[in-house]
Amino acid sequence: MASKQILDVIGIGIGPFNLGLAALLEKTDCQALFFDKKPRFDWHPGMLIEGTTLQVPFMADAVTMVDPTNRFSYLNYLHEHKRLYKFYFLERFHIPRNEYNHYCQWVAEQLPHLQFDHEVETIEKTEEGHYRVTVQSQSNAIKKTYETKHVVIGIGTKPYMPERFSGVSDRIIHSSHYLTRREDALQAKSVTIIGSGQSAAEIFYDLLSREPDHNYQLSWYTRSKGFYPMEYSKLGLEHFSPDYTNYFYHLPAEKKRAVLKNQALLYKGISFSTIEDIYDLLYERSIGTNKPNVHLQALTELVAIEGWEDTLRLSLYQIEQEAGKQTESDLVILATGYQPYIPKCLKGIEALLEWDDNGQLMIEEDYKLKTKNNTKNHVFIQNGELHTHGVGAPDLGLGAFRSAAIINQLAGKKVYKTYEHNVFQNFGM
Repeated sequence: MASKQILDVIGIGIGPFNLGLAALLEKTDCQALFFDKKPRFDWHPGMLIEGTTLQVPFMADAVTMVDPTNRFSYLNYLHEHKRLYKFYFLERFHIPRNEYNHYCQWVAEQLPHLQFDHEVETIEKTEEGHYRVTVQSQSNAIKKTYETKHVVIGIGTKPYMPERFSGVSDRIIHSSHYLTRREDALQAKSVTIIGSGQSAAEIFYDLLSREPDHNYQLSWYTRSKGFYPMEYSKLGLEHFSPDYTNYFYHLPAEKKRAVLKNQALLYKGISFSTIEDIYDLLYERSIGTNKPNVHLQALTELVAIEGWEDTLRLSLYQIEQEAGKQTESDLVILATGYQPYIPKCLKGIEALLEWDDNGQLMIEEDYKLKTKNNTKNHVFIQNGELHTHGVGAPDLGLGAFRSAAIINQLAGKKVYKTYEHNVFQNFGM
């Protein structure tokens, strides 16, 4: 069934960024619909571990950084839930991750133009230059077709598991599924964690905290040079600003690739507080002649995993010593991060899009996908532009700014103020 109405924009995916876009669109006349195949908003549910916090200040909500008086601000969420004084006395900028998820669900519940349980199957270009979007309901398989002037892709990233480990055993899990498989870890005789980032550290601490009640052997390996903290100095944080995004965008493509390789600790390290919590617990467990049943080792790469009787056999390689060893583990948790991907629904228009030499989408400074012909109808992208816009692409603190930049183009006027100079330092000449 085709809808005769031509929408202004359709959003594909309802993660934090398209949720923010949908919330900020409320102050415009734009007719919009947003679709997501999930049954409801749920932000990394497998990593909502008790006691974990968001790694950015609470102001990195859906709207505050471009519209602090918006009704969908985190502070108004607290006000509506009668929690303002409790938060006031908490005296923390970094909020519980569970509460951030509940905040986003609160925003989503108030936006009628969000349709969960609906998957976008195809996008095609019409003769008039609009986009024809076919959507299927996950509950009853009914398909509907919509026409829209613009599309915003906000599907985010997907869990990355090296191909050589995929399908080997159901006892190899990605960190994104940790909470759904935590009971398996607690019942195992040995658990091995692979990775160097915040997810690996949080899982290690969670299992370390529970180890006395379950008595498993706990190992943590990373090929990184050490269990290093994320760069969190105030001037370092200025890389997550519109100013740095602008600077990075205008670098040559080959320079961008080189720069990104050297910026891992800006967004891939471990928080100081998590490292401190781990060390303090290890220290307490080692009082007297006690020895924690743990093994931590950096500079060590997981080369292969084989199923072996009722356990897994791991082949490991120490990079500096150039030496290998084998060990066994009942369960392996791969905290190997996430990677961008091209959604299947773009297949219908992929011939119209510009691609770089690495097979990545070419993206303009204002977040439009580059096309082979000039058009006034655009496809925008959120959190798919790391290779063109730099380390701030996945950062929640830049989400509202990017949404504002997109909305100002959709509306054809400056609905939201954005500023050119936001930080103290200069990034270029």
